[in-house]
Amino acid sequence: MALVLTSPAFSHQGEIPRKYTCKGENISPPLALQGVPSETKSLVLLMDDPDIPEAAKEKFNIRVWDHWIVFNILPTTRVIPEGKNPVGVLGKNTRGNLGYGGPCPPDREHRYFFKLYALSQMLSLPEGSTKQSVEEAMEGLILAQTELIGRFAPL
Repeated sequence: MALVLTSPAFSHQGEIPRKYTCKGENISPPLALQGVPSETKSLVLLMDDPDIPEAAKEKFNIRVWDHWIVFNILPTTRVIPEGKNPVGVLGKNTRGNLGYGGPCPPDREHRYFFKLYALSQMLSLPEGSTKQSVEEAMEGLILAQTELIGRFAPL
């Protein structure tokens, strides 16, 4: 079975409920993981938004807004409960916070990519590492990957 990431709160390409955004409770949605390869030593969960306005790209010198970075997640993890970080190490999102920062588009509907990676080893990175550092450390270690895309508009 292939690695699969789903949420009981929204379907792939579906609308993320307001509750999980800055317009609601700004808590993380529940997630379910299936098909984790048996040789997996750790999991990585990243959530980002590639649809940010040009002004934000220039202001923050970024191309994508990072919302959630968690690495060294236990490979036995199958459920990430609503409003909880999985057991693992938290990275720093674009706002400079550890943990989840919900969708908060300033202009129009954006797409939010929840990316799950199964790795052949743990990452030797400290808490507060950036998504770029995590992605660089994962190179050559990815056994399987998948993504769940949700959408949210501010109106």
